[in-house]
Amino acid sequence: MRCFVGNGWALPTRPVWDITDFGLGDWRRYGLVLVNLADEPEYCEKLMYAQGGMTTPMHHHRAKKEDIICRFGQLMVRFGGGPAETVSIKLNGEFQPVQSGRQISLNAGERVTLFPGTWHEFWPVSDECIIGEVSTANDDEHDNFFLNPEVGRFPSVEV
Repeated sequence: MRCFVGNGWALPTRPVWDITDFGLGDWRRYGLVLVNLADEPEYCEKLMYAQGGMTTPMHHHRAKKEDIICRFGQLMVRFGGGPAETVSIKLNGEFQPVQSGRQISLNAGERVTLFPGTWHEFWPVSDECIIGEVSTANDDEHDNFFLNPEVGRFPSVEV
């Protein structure tokens, strides 16, 4: 909350928070804090927070097209898939082919548009990072496919 407010982000009066360790039990290494700003049938907007050392693991979406936007700090995005795979992304609005394994760095205000099926993972390069996401309809339960089969979108709860 401190990072959002300190960087001028006014959150909704009743934000919908989502904190995940991707089911791996190591939030400091694989973790993300999400605030759902809009969740409509046609589109979604999220504001996310991560600290240096926290990775959102390699995944893709079959249906969702998304813009990942660095809002504060510096964010690294790596693209996956097969060793010879080339995919098309938009980097700051310009189409660009990227080879599997390539990393791009986003500074505050920069964005990458990812099309359905594009494998990606991301992490802050800076100590803290605020990350925006604007996307087509969001279905976290059925449209997140992780490279590592041990990863899940939601943390497990121990009772």
